[in-house]
Amino acid sequence: MLLELNQLIVKAGHQLLIKDVSWSAYKRILAELGDNRSSRIGYSQGVLEIMAPLPEHEVAKVIIGDLVKVLLEELDLEFWSLGSTTFDKESMNAGVEPDDCFYIQNEARIRGKDRINLETDPPPDLAIEIDITSRTRFNNYQALRVPELWRWNGSKLEINVLFDGKYIESNTSSIFPNIPIFQAIPEYLMQSKSNGRNATMKAFRAWIRQKISSPI
Repeated sequence: MLLELNQLIVKAGHQLLIKDVSWSAYKRILAELGDNRSSRIGYSQGVLEIMAPLPEHEVAKVIIGDLVKVLLEELDLEFWSLGSTTFDKESMNAGVEPDDCFYIQNEARIRGKDRINLETDPPPDLAIEIDITSRTRFNNYQALRVPELWRWNGSKLEINVLFDGKYIESNTSSIFPNIPIFQAIPEYLMQSKSNGRNATMKAFRAWIRQKISSPI
């Protein structure tokens, strides 16, 4: 007996792995689930992952994304935030839906586009994953050649920079080399839990401005 998608129940904070899924089946599942869903989908070499996030996961995603936006604004860098857009590439047999992602260096190449096709368009320059309940696997992002991947596990920010096709963990962001992101993001994320979102963003903006004016 074959199971239908609407028969599957994935509890919040859990993930479901299904093996031996073809590329055409993966694309059909994406279409059937639609865009207005709470679960996130990943695909790599025939393995399909369905993950249902917790509220804690969503809060961290939003605050970290907002901090990145403030940073980009203060550095006067054009960017395009595409959230949990589905990125996939049949030639690489991989697909991901990051918690958040940004086009920065390649922003001009995708500006104004309603659809991104990784067969011809570049991948996002930065992807962010919240790994509170599950551990993001590198293979999808490496296959799609995403230059930088951040993973937040609830207490630590892990920065991974793509080098020769593999991720290398670093304390420095290649996108923001002069800003101590490794320490700042966790500090201000935790601060938001006690001081509130708006107060935290104002404090972070002021800190960034001070760093820019006095880089040493």
